[in-house]
Amino acid sequence: MSQMFGWALGATLVAVGVGGPFWWLTRSEPEKGQLPVLENSPDPNDPPKKTEFGTGSADDKDKVAEVKFDAERSLKYLKQLCDIGPRISATEGMKKQQELIEAHFKKLGATVTRQEFKAKQRSQKNQTDFVNLIISWHPDKAKRVLLCTHYDTRPMADQEANPKNWNKPFVSANDGTSGVAFLMELGNHMKDLKCEYGVDFILFDGEEFVFETDRLGGNADRYFIGSEYFADDYKKTKDKRKHKYEAGILFDLFGGKDAALKVELHSWDLARPLVDQIWGVAKAVGAKSFKYERGHEVQDDHLALNAVGIPTVDVIDFDYPHWHKLTDTADKVSGDQLAEVSKVITTWLQKIK
Repeated sequence: MSQMFGWALGATLVAVGVGGPFWWLTRSEPEKGQLPVLENSPDPNDPPKKTEFGTGSADDKDKVAEVKFDAERSLKYLKQLCDIGPRISATEGMKKQQELIEAHFKKLGATVTRQEFKAKQRSQKNQTDFVNLIISWHPDKAKRVLLCTHYDTRPMADQEANPKNWNKPFVSANDGTSGVAFLMELGNHMKDLKCEYGVDFILFDGEEFVFETDRLGGNADRYFIGSEYFADDYKKTKDKRKHKYEAGILFDLFGGKDAALKVELHSWDLARPLVDQIWGVAKAVGAKSFKYERGHEVQDDHLALNAVGIPTVDVIDFDYPHWHKLTDTADKVSGDQLAEVSKVITTWLQKIK
C-alpha cells in the first residue's frame, strides 16, 4: 500500500452507495464521521429489508456453505511468490509472477484477461509496460462484484531508518502479496461457491511504482497507475460492455498477525452501506479482526473505483509495523488471518441477492 494516512480526498470524486444494508444486518445511522461500535449482533432470522444491492427474500432458507479455506496452502502460495524476489512493474520478477498467477487460475477454470497498457511515471525517462490481471468466475453473469489487490512490489523499502537499506531486495509480503496469495487460495473454491453475482479478482499493477515521493513543485511520482487505468477504461466502455460492477472490496495489508481491520474513512463516506454489510457479516460470523470502529483516511486503489460508480471498501490494517520495510517478509503473514477474512467474504458472496 502506498500512502498510509491522512490526505484529503480530491473534489473530483463522487459519493456513491450500494443502496442499503445487507438484509440480515442491523444498521445504525450515525452522524457523518462518527462511527460507533455495533451494539447488537446481526440476526440471520430478522425479516429482510429490500435494498438496491444485497437484497434477501423473506423465504430465503438457503444455508451458507462452509468454505474450507486452506490457511497452510495460502501461506505456501505466499512463499512461492516471495521466493521470486521483488516483483516491480515490468521487471523479470513481475513477469515470472504473472506467468505463475495466470497458470494457477487457468488450471482452476477461471477466465484470465491481461489488461495491458503503457504509462509514464514522472520520475522515469520512458514509458513503462503495465498489466492488470482480471480473473473472472462465471463471466456470463452481467451483474458482478470485484475483489481486488495490487500485485506489484515497491522499488524501495523507503520506511527503513537507514536510507542505505532502501534499495535492498524488498519482497513486500503483506503489502500486496498477501492479497494475491489470498485470492489464489480462494480460487480453489470459486467454481463451487453459490453466488448470484459473477465475481472478478482484479490484480492491479503500478500501485507501488514510485521512485520519488517528495519532488519540489508537486511533481512527485503518482500512485495507483493500474487502478486508475482500469477505472478509466470501465467508464469509457460503459455503453459497449455487457457487465456492471455492483460493488468491490480491496484487500491491502490485511494479512498480518494480530491485524485490526478498522473502517477506512473514504470507504465510510463513499460506500457506507457496503461497509455495514461487510463489517456486519464479520460480526455475525465472529471475525474478531474486523473492528467496526473509526480508522484513518487512506489513499488507495479503491478511490479510482468509487470515482466511476463502483462502491468499493478498503479492508486494511493501519498499524502494520513492517510497512515498506525489509522486514515485511512471509513469516509476518498469518494463515489464520487470511482464513478469517475468507470466512467473511465467502459468507457475504453467498448471501448477496
